[in-house]
Amino acid sequence: MNLLLHSQFIIKNSQLKITGSKSETNRLLLLQALYPNITLKNTSNSDDSDVMIYALHLPFAIQHSRLVDVHHAGTAMRFLTAYFAIQEGKEIILTGSSRMKQRPIKILVEALNQLGAEILYAENDGFPPIKIIGKKLNQSKISLPANVSSQYISALLLIAPKLENGLELTLEGEITSIPYIKMTLALLNEIGVTTSFVKNKISIKPATNNQQPTTMTIESDWSSASYWYSIIALSEIRTQVTLSSYKENSLQGDAVLVEIYKNFGVETTFSESVIIIKKIEYITKSVQFNLASSPDIAQTIVVTCFGLGVGCLLTGLHTLKIKETDRIEALRLELTKLGALVITTDSTLKLGTSTRINSNIKITTYQDHRMAMAFAPLALKVPISIENAEVVSKSYPTFWDDLKTVGFQISEH
Repeated sequence: MNLLLHSQFIIKNSQLKITGSKSETNRLLLLQALYPNITLKNTSNSDDSDVMIYALHLPFAIQHSRLVDVHHAGTAMRFLTAYFAIQEGKEIILTGSSRMKQRPIKILVEALNQLGAEILYAENDGFPPIKIIGKKLNQSKISLPANVSSQYISALLLIAPKLENGLELTLEGEITSIPYIKMTLALLNEIGVTTSFVKNKISIKPATNNQQPTTMTIESDWSSASYWYSIIALSEIRTQVTLSSYKENSLQGDAVLVEIYKNFGVETTFSESVIIIKKIEYITKSVQFNLASSPDIAQTIVVTCFGLGVGCLLTGLHTLKIKETDRIEALRLELTKLGALVITTDSTLKLGTSTRINSNIKITTYQDHRMAMAFAPLALKVPISIENAEVVSKSYPTFWDDLKTVGFQISEH
């Protein structure tokens, strides 16, 4: 499905309900599978979370091999690798899309195998699909490079309470995406698991199955909110939108949007369980951000800068090369089509200031939901076409409907 978008303004006082955080939901779905006394509210309606629910509720027969396909869901691939590794007597093949088969899994597989798991590669060494033979893991101490995807680390932490001796994980080097690691630890704490994170060492104590019944309400997704921050930044002064449900003391690293978008004249007000984001002034200075702790909002920020004619330098982007696509290269290609001057390395992106935006450009999404949503706000400046727009279902299925609600004109072509 290809969509043509254009809009001269949005309804100034729009109110929207944003689905629960995909990051929190997927962690809690795995914990719920391990501890059935957990009840979840406001779960994400994303494809990624649907994949997790499907995989975690498969009716396994003992010693009977099954194929589990996570499609494009990287989080599911990593979390389920750890989950199935401790399912004694169960054997599965975990696979995904053609892109997923290009995304590395070796660091996580080696860590689990060191703990006593039995995981083999079904095709190419270091990459999915993988064959997992579930068993009891008898080791408790491992080390990992600290600059790997935080999802590898979180996958290990989530199963750690089920290990006989818990887990002692040493991270070597500079740690990437600390907020996501802290989110995982905070959720473990909420269900009664004892954890510690001191310097470069994380310890998880083993937990029993006798967890007290717990109801957990998932905060709405800050990554999804990022596109609304971009829309407000590109809108007229006094334009605002109200989003629910958000917390001022969020566990999500992408909540840094509140501070980042002050640089673009956007003000955030917390009121009970909602945020009101409002355009209060025009700002044209160049900006620089290190996004090592929140790489998922890089695409949104650079497109916002381009739409405002503001130069930017983004650093800490090294994990973007192994996402749904090589996001650094994808941004360079699509921004260049729009008339931007972009210089990239393996971990940085520099955007020059621009005075015009090429109109009626077709944005290629590379099977990446965030490419589709990050470029959509430019429709406030020029008509823009989004190829394969259905990819947004991976994290924000109602995105296009929500844009229509606030006044965007969207048609298939």
